[in-house]
Amino acid sequence: MTTTDIEQDLTRQQDTFREGLEANDWLLPTLGDGVTGLGPQAEDVVQGIASAARGIAARLSPEAGTRRLRFPPVNGTRLLERTDYVASFPQLLGTIAAFEGDNKAHRQLLATYEEQGDWSAQLTPAGHALVPAVCHPLYAYLEGSRVDGTVFELVGECYRHEPSPDPMRFVTFRMFEAVRIGTPAEAAEHREKWLAAGTGLLTNLGLEVQADTANDPFFGRAGKLLSAGQREAQLKFEILTEVYPGHPTAIASANLHEDHFGEAFDLRTADGAVAHSACFGFGLERVALALAAKHGFDVAAWPASVRQELGLS
Repeated sequence: MTTTDIEQDLTRQQDTFREGLEANDWLLPTLGDGVTGLGPQAEDVVQGIASAARGIAARLSPEAGTRRLRFPPVNGTRLLERTDYVASFPQLLGTIAAFEGDNKAHRQLLATYEEQGDWSAQLTPAGHALVPAVCHPLYAYLEGSRVDGTVFELVGECYRHEPSPDPMRFVTFRMFEAVRIGTPAEAAEHREKWLAAGTGLLTNLGLEVQADTANDPFFGRAGKLLSAGQREAQLKFEILTEVYPGHPTAIASANLHEDHFGEAFDLRTADGAVAHSACFGFGLERVALALAAKHGFDVAAWPASVRQELGLS
């Protein structure tokens, strides 16, 4: 098959899968590209995956224990700067704008709106941004702290500007993340334990998965060097499954940040050294949809062992 044939076949598979998801109320279309709601069965499965992930956290709990926190899906634009996201991933970020004009400016906006013009161009940056990774606000919250290897459990919304016709790729989506901040050894241990446990959970759910080294889509001229270095150092692993035969999709990842966030937010271990961090994350909607592709759209007909694992029995 030619490259064009392969791309057309993949598009057909994506369209067929999306049509099935929508017809069975798994996905609820909205007016936003890449933004979708979830029907009752899909939401039950998402909550089941999050609960199973919390079970892993309890089982793998280190001596320092775990803390369950929540942060909003919106933060200050400064967070994008402090995490270096603006420099590394400008193509993925999203900021919020608001109307701050007077009556005259409002009349101009209304005129543009009535003419079906781009009224959004008359808005002003509000100083807020959509959070691209669930763990980023955690580092800002802990800034200047001495850390002890505690694991933080986080579930929240992420935004990444990469609209796609693929129903597996949302613009806004939920992640479960388990983050550990401590010594280099603690961070590395966390990543390895969760990579094994996460792979095990997905296998128990009936998915055929494999873990592989990966890299992030760094932007700019230096992006290829950064990506190559990340892959060579094996800082990022993705757990992949083939929702579309021959086309692996990442549904979870395990990342070793080394001292990146420790340096950026002055996080120190008990002996004063710069802290290292690692995180493991499940893409909750992605895992749920992968399960629908594997087991069908009727959750009641799924294998009993899968339903039990998700607390749906």
